[in-house]
Formats: sequence, structure tokens, C-alpha cells
Amino acid sequence: MRKENKRKTGMSRLFELALRRKFLVVSSCFLSVVSNALSFTPFIAAYFIIREIVAHFADPALLDGTALIRFGVMAFGGAAGAVLIYFIALMCSHLAAFTTIYRLKLEFTDHIASLPMGFHTRNSTGKLRKIVDVNIEKLETFIAHQLPDIAGSTAMPVITLVILLVFDWRMGLASLAPILAGYLLQAVAYGGKKARIFIEKYQTSLEEMNNAAVEYVRGISVVKAFNQTIFSFRRFHEVIMNYGKFVRDYTFSFETPWILFMTIINHVYLFLVPVILLISGNVNDYPAFALASVFYLLFSVSVPTPFTKLMYVSQLGKQVADGIERMDRILDVPPLAETPSPKTVSSHTVVFDNVSFSYNETGENKREIPALSQLSFSAEQGAVTALVGPSGSGKSTIAHLIPRFYDAGEGAVKIGGVDIREMSSEYLMDIVSFVFQDVFLFKQSIMDNILVGNRNASREDAVAAARAAQCHDFIEKLPHGYDTVIGTRNIHLSGGERQRIVIARAILKNAPVIVLDEATAFADPENEQKIQKAFEKLIKDKTVIIIAHRLSTVRGADKILVIDGGRLVEQGRHDELVNAGGRYSRMWEQYTGATRWKLTQKETALSALRQKKQGETHV
Repeated sequence: MRKENKRKTGMSRLFELALRRKFLVVSSCFLSVVSNALSFTPFIAAYFIIREIVAHFADPALLDGTALIRFGVMAFGGAAGAVLIYFIALMCSHLAAFTTIYRLKLEFTDHIASLPMGFHTRNSTGKLRKIVDVNIEKLETFIAHQLPDIAGSTAMPVITLVILLVFDWRMGLASLAPILAGYLLQAVAYGGKKARIFIEKYQTSLEEMNNAAVEYVRGISVVKAFNQTIFSFRRFHEVIMNYGKFVRDYTFSFETPWILFMTIINHVYLFLVPVILLISGNVNDYPAFALASVFYLLFSVSVPTPFTKLMYVSQLGKQVADGIERMDRILDVPPLAETPSPKTVSSHTVVFDNVSFSYNETGENKREIPALSQLSFSAEQGAVTALVGPSGSGKSTIAHLIPRFYDAGEGAVKIGGVDIREMSSEYLMDIVSFVFQDVFLFKQSIMDNILVGNRNASREDAVAAARAAQCHDFIEKLPHGYDTVIGTRNIHLSGGERQRIVIARAILKNAPVIVLDEATAFADPENEQKIQKAFEKLIKDKTVIIIAHRLSTVRGADKILVIDGGRLVEQGRHDELVNAGGRYSRMWEQYTGATRWKLTQKETALSALRQKKQGETHV
């Protein structure tokens, strides 16, 4: 449900998600700080070793060997301890990351499953796939790696500042100057509005490429059938080229700031050496001064690492934050509204009571697209009601409103006299079975695909449903029968065979209301005859609403509704409507005439081809 409090955004939202496993995340950040502090130990140990050597340079016999060994152990122990503690920090952060993204993916997939079907028709699978596979997955990288690095890299300047100012404040300030200059460059170049706009455009372009790639792969058979290459698939090609140009232009725009930053941060000694030369003339304790100079020159080599890491962490953090914000936009979409007092029904007549509905267009020019207007009709229980009309007349919209893929804008859709919005969505889906025009089968066994209709059914029930759907015979001929996995080892089914498996699924569900949306649109005559026979079992004693373009398939319907422009213009049986001489009569004439026209055109074409060949032979 939509939260009343405004959701956090940006890095605040990332930290909110990361702190779901607070103990592990805090432990990881603390250990990362300790690891970074220990990483300076070798430099400090080196300072004391050099000091001992310089102090007894004239008489090496006075060197304190025990102290030198102790400082050596200190350097090795500090380095080894830094690595070990950082490893433990990463273990904690990875445990937190894996648990967090697991829960987050479950929440996201549960949420999109609760959204009405209309949401999924408006949002591409490529976009949702990117959120699950890329945006949420990047959160794992942020929590597991970047968060400990942020903690360590943030603490690093403080530790560095203390060390730089302890031995000689003048050299310390000289070493600190390039660090501050580097921070300033990062803030100016990467922290402004331009960078935020880039990240937003970058994520959008990735979504567009993802969508185009999915579309291209789905249409690869058409591309190959017409001997085309990727460049002929214009949208995919243009999206890739535009993305490349956009990223290239953006990268070049930061060429100068990047060069300046890397030059400054990697050449701290350029700031340090002039200061050493400047103050060398006024030194009282020259050995101590030389020792400090060597220490700062050695220490300057370690300065770039944490600050470069912090820069990358900051930029990647912003990208992750933008990706999570896109996820949050989906999470903020309200799920299908559920009534607090759900009702059930004893009869299953479907009634549209003065229903109006419009689609909400997305994009820059948002507007409502009317689909249905004050539509009223009834589909009686135990009868077949057919919806016919031109493309775009609203037939599929009517079918989608019955199982609440969308909610009516005005009026009510009722089953058994009860508004479907007063039923629980689970109950509604139990009493309505929907056979889509586009068949989808999971890459699982045929038995598993049939059992989708009723998970509590037995294997015997599923086989009986397959027999009724006219698909038992071809299933038995497969290598493993009902246990054959679709799509593996060259196991592929024809469109008609796949359609009959879907019908078997619907028969097994045994819902009292059946909605058939162009279920035989792409079937060949043989398969259509078998599908029609399967329908006889499916629709027996049910409330059946069928959408069809082939008017021959609805001649026997108990009631035919003619839809045009979202309105009901005619209704009745086939013979009544043909004799009435109205819209349906004209559609029937066009349908039967088109069939004859195809035969005539074929004969004409063959005749013309023969004449052409005869003429060529004569010449």
C-alpha cells in the first residue's frame, strides 16, 4: 500500500535500505575504518626506523636492534591486520547485502504481482527486468563494497590530517593543499546539476537499450527471414548509437577536470618539495628535518588511493541511488484495491452496467484515450456471448475488465449481481478463467504447465483435462510424455498444440466464467477444428464470453454483441442480425466476400503469371 510518509530519495534512501541489517552494516563500516587506520602503520613504523638509523648514523653499533625488529613487526602486523580486518568487514557487508537484495527482490516482485494488468501493459518487460536484474542488483555492490569504502574513505582524511600535522605542520599543510584542491574539483565537476542530469539520462538510455534489445531478440526470426542485419532494425541501432554519442560527449566534457584531478592527487610531492626547500634554510635540527621530509615524501605516495576510491564510490553511489529511485516509482504505484468485506456469488451471469473506461496515456503528452462509453449488456450463465467489431472497437478492453485487469472508470462490472470490486482478487481469479490470444508456456514440464490451472489437482485430473483439450495424443508421442520440458532438446510445439495445452489448463481450473480472447486467431484449419472441439468441454454449463474476428466461429453463439467505438450498436443471434441489415450484416457480407476475393485473386494472379511466361517463351 502507498505510504503516507514521503519516501526518502538519493543517498538517504540507499542508507535506509542498507541499514535494514543494521548490526552487520555498522560492524562492516567500523571495521573498514579500523582497517584504513591500520594501513598507515607501516608508514609510521618506517618513520621510527629511519629516525633510529639517522640518530646513530655515525656509529651503527649503537643501533637498537630490538627496537628495529619491533618496528618491523609493527609494520608487518599493521599491514596484515589491515587486510584481515578489511576481509572481515567485507564478510559482514556481503551478508547484509545478500539478505537485503533477496528481501527487496521479493518485495518488488510481490508488489508488481499485486498491480493490475493495466500496469504491465503500459510498462515494458525490459524496463521491469532492468530494475530487478540491474538496479536492485547494483544495491548489492553498494552495500557489500561501496559502503565500507565510503566509511573508510571518509575517515581517511581525518586520519591523514592527524598524521600530516603531527610531525611537521608546515609540510602537513603543504600535503593537505592538493587534497583540498582535489575535493573542490570533484565537487565542482561531479556534484552539480549537470552530473545529476547525466545520471538520470544514463539510466533512461539503459532502459531504452534494454527494451530495444528485448524487442530485437523477439523479432529476430523476422530479421533473419528477410535477410536483414542489426542495422536494418532501425530503433535498436538508433538507440545504441544515441547512447554511445551521449556517453562519449559527456565523458569528453569532463576531460579537463579529470586530468587536473589525477595530476594534483597523484603528484602531492610537487606541492611538498617547494615547501621543503623554502624552510630548509631556517632549520635548527637538521636530522629531524631531513627525517620528516623523507617521511612526508614517502607518505605522499599513499595519498591518491583513498581519494580516488572515494571519487569512484561517490559516482557509483549516485548511479545506484537513481536506479533505486526508479524502483521506488514502481513501488509507489498503488496495488489493486481490495474490499475490506469481500463477497461471494452463487450465480455467474456477467453484467456490464453503464460502463465507461479510458486508458491513461504515459509520456510527455499525458491524456486519456476513451475506450468504452456507457456500455451495458449481460452475458447469461450457461450461454455463449460473442463480441465482434472492428479493430480498436473495445472488445479486448471488455474482456480485460471482467477479471479486473483494469477497473471501470464509471459504472460497474458485475458477476452474479455483485460488483467485482466487492470481491477479493483471489476469489475473482478463481471464478474467471482467461484464455489469451498470445499463448505463454513456462519452460517447465507439460504437466507443470497444465497444473498451473489448479495446483491442488492430481496427475490423473491433469491428464483428463488434456484429453478433453484434444492434446493427450501428441503429448504421449513426446520423448518423456507429460514430463517433457518445453523448449529443451529441440522440443518445440506448434501454435495449435500450445493453444490446446492452455485450454487444458483452463479446463483443469474449471472456472464458471470463461473469457476467450481471440483464442483461435492463429490456428490452422486442422488445429482450429481440434480447438473448437476442446472448447465444447471447456464451456459446458459456463458463462462464456468470446472475442473473434472470424465471424464463422461465432455463428452458433447464443448472443452476438456488435461493438463499435466503445458502444454497443447491435445484439442478437447470427440469423437475426444478418436479416436486420445493420452493421453485423455488412460485416458478414465483407467477411464472406473477402473469402471469395482471395480465391479470385489467386486465380487471377496465376493466370497472369501463365500469360507472362507464355509471352516470354514466344519472344
